[in-house]
Amino acid sequence: MEKITPGIAVTVAPSIVRITAPNPGVMTGPGTNSYIVGESELVLVDPGPEIESHVSLLTDTVRGRLKWIVCTHTHLDHSPAARHVKAATGARIAGRVAEQDGRQDTTFQPDRVLEDGDTISVEGVTLRALRTPGHASNHVCYLYEQQQLLFTGDHIMQGSTVVISPPDGDMQAYFASLDKVLAVELQTLAPGHGRFITTPHDEVRRLIAHRLKREQKVFDALVQKRTATIEELVPLAYDDVSEKLHPVARRSLHGHLIKLTREGRVRESEGTWHLASR
Repeated sequence: MEKITPGIAVTVAPSIVRITAPNPGVMTGPGTNSYIVGESELVLVDPGPEIESHVSLLTDTVRGRLKWIVCTHTHLDHSPAARHVKAATGARIAGRVAEQDGRQDTTFQPDRVLEDGDTISVEGVTLRALRTPGHASNHVCYLYEQQQLLFTGDHIMQGSTVVISPPDGDMQAYFASLDKVLAVELQTLAPGHGRFITTPHDEVRRLIAHRLKREQKVFDALVQKRTATIEELVPLAYDDVSEKLHPVARRSLHGHLIKLTREGRVRESEGTWHLASR
């Protein structure tokens, strides 16, 4: 099994070089993946965090060929390096801006705001924007049409599930965005964290099943408690997860509760959650 080592430029597929930032952790796995796509002209997908050694390696690797920097979303481990790479290369930035919630890159200023279906093209490479809100309201995946490969950012991660943090994160939108990926003809997923995934639709179905199973545990925990705060539900709904991760799990649990509320299954009153029939 491939071991990802930060700080090294690795050719992972024809015309695709991966450079993983030196920011490993619970939320980032081995680090944030930046992908350099193309040959004579290049697109950089997710420049990553504002780490000097990472920015230097990116700019050294593209060597004057970079035309576009595209960002999947503006969380602090994905987009802050964009302005530095732009300053060093003159490349243009594309992506979308999100409302500030304390987790967004406040420096992100795209030269082009992408809508669903828009394309970024350089010689031999076409990236098609696939809007996939859920993990973040401004999340965009990029389909490399020539290889049927999808750069997934944090929409789909290898070896882990993503956190949905309301209010910018939206569990209902996340499910819809997973369904959207199922409708795309794909060979490979290139995630923002971890290795390539070569069974893309199987992985998406696994994620949907996992999320539905977790949602059922959230609902069952509320049935058991009758009325409860989020803090009281976390140990029941995430009893298979280390307590160290419960503060993170709390966010996704909140996302599930909001989705269940919209579906009319639960209701909330002053921070306390109940079954809708009670």
